[in-house]
Amino acid sequence: MHHRRFEPEDEVVPGVRYGRQEWVPTPAFWAAMADLEGDEVDDYVSPRGTPLAEDLAFCLLGGYGVKMELNRAAWERLDEAGALRAIDVPSAAEFEALLSEPLRVNGRLQKYRYPRQRAGRLHVALKFLRDSPPDTNDPIAFRNRMMELPGIGPKTASWIVRNHIGSDEVAILDVHVLRAGIMIGLFPETYRLPRDYESLERKFLNFARALQVRASVLDAIMWREMRVLFS
Repeated sequence: MHHRRFEPEDEVVPGVRYGRQEWVPTPAFWAAMADLEGDEVDDYVSPRGTPLAEDLAFCLLGGYGVKMELNRAAWERLDEAGALRAIDVPSAAEFEALLSEPLRVNGRLQKYRYPRQRAGRLHVALKFLRDSPPDTNDPIAFRNRMMELPGIGPKTASWIVRNHIGSDEVAILDVHVLRAGIMIGLFPETYRLPRDYESLERKFLNFARALQVRASVLDAIMWREMRVLFS
């Protein structure tokens, strides 16, 4: 249990009032959700302890326009085929063939949305990892290396870092978290992703510290709940 001494009228960070936990989605609501959750949120991460190539593939297959359930099914298809652990990185065409066959999602067959685009990115990224593995000790330097790869912006790179080393020094900010932040006055309405990622992340990490909630728990809960509230 976290120990906070906020009253509803208190400002958690300048301009953001704590509110009451029954008011959705106030800081008090997020703090209460975090207390219920505990220290781990597994909704949008690849299985724990997986090699970097598999974490990176999971994140490259997800993102904008790909629902999490489809993301996971596509990753499992590649994993079962041994494509993510092959000594010789599969070609873009081989990845595309695997991603082009319909996937079983919640008992129904679905097509993966971007087989050609993601296949090309996977081939380049996994070859990069094999030929010049990044240093994963420094979360920010690790993220910067990931952003050198095609199709990987700050959100996907942060997601890879989080998945692989569980860092709370980065935040995974997408449209759902952005919306939650705007609603409580944490983020200015004029801010956009990915343009303002650095500024938004700084504000988010300060907010998480003020609430005494791990950033990895807070952004995961915000993503999950906002996805349900505004889907």
